[in-house]
Amino acid sequence: MSTGAVPGPDGRLRCPWGLSTEDYTAYHDEEWGRPVHGDDALFERLCLEAFQSGLSWITILRRREGFRTAFAGFSIAAVARFTAADAARLLADEGIIRNRAKIDATLANARVLAEWPAGDLDELIWSYAPERKGRPVPKTLADVPAVTDESTALSKELKKRGLRFIGPTTAYALMQACGLVDDHLDGCVARRA
Repeated sequence: MSTGAVPGPDGRLRCPWGLSTEDYTAYHDEEWGRPVHGDDALFERLCLEAFQSGLSWITILRRREGFRTAFAGFSIAAVARFTAADAARLLADEGIIRNRAKIDATLANARVLAEWPAGDLDELIWSYAPERKGRPVPKTLADVPAVTDESTALSKELKKRGLRFIGPTTAYALMQACGLVDDHLDGCVARRA
């Protein structure tokens, strides 16, 4: 099985995972690896990556709208005000992943982030983006790491500041999804020049 970029039905080369379902193709082509800025937007991605831990991303992607509804559009200020009744509601919500530890971490993280000045989450996360110059372009999936020194450092810093459920692997997935790194394979139509 090839692990390099492969042609899709339209003949354009893509990362192999981006061709496994229509949902993945849209996400691969339009979102993954594109720069994401803004505290609430990054909070959403941080939460979704944490909920994905131990599951396939397609499970999260297909419930994304349910997550957005359940978590007030991932407004940090709104989620920070969630009560015990809201936590109980979330545990009963079939539109999301009903994992108590992940729900509790999301609410706790929102409360921590609500205390930060506006723009600090964005600034902090993006301060861990590695230099693009000199970073090798992955040719196959085997060239894409699960963890890097930067993701380990980002995870440690977020934990130090009180955030939960954000280990180095989750931090790297966040970095990939939000465009801090471009792990689209060599030749992939979605790879930035």
